[in-house]
Amino acid sequence: MKTADLCDDFAEKLTLVRGDFKSYGGKNEFEGPISTVKVFEDNVLVKKALQTIPKGHVLVVDGGGSKNCALVGDMLGAIAEERGLAGIVVNGCVRDISKLGKQNIGVLALGSNPFKSIKKGEGETNVPVKFGEAAFIPGQYLYADEDGVVLAEKKLN
Repeated sequence: MKTADLCDDFAEKLTLVRGDFKSYGGKNEFEGPISTVKVFEDNVLVKKALQTIPKGHVLVVDGGGSKNCALVGDMLGAIAEERGLAGIVVNGCVRDISKLGKQNIGVLALGSNPFKSIKKGEGETNVPVKFGEAAFIPGQYLYADEDGVVLAEKKLN
């Protein structure tokens, strides 16, 4: 469902995610219940989440807005695609964008960076995170398309 249509029909039930997100995945539109990871320049928990969250979910990665390295690349995108995840939203950077763009998954991020992240395994999973003037709570529903990203407490139809 288009975010503009959702905003027309359910404005009072939606939270707009503000931010300069760019689309890097092969899908420009995606939706699903969210799972979260909070990390900083370390993507070990991102990979673990992509390997374990339920099919159809959107992984929201709060990378603190860092643009010093990428938290997701084509290998993690392939895991998400293989497992049937809806998408990934990264408050940070991605890499391998030519390959990500061919994968059947939605990927939104602040930018790209060829540097890989560190691998310490530090951070938190399935916790509320805040960025883009929005709170992402595990289990909420995310809708994303070319017009933007909105959150709802549950799936809207």
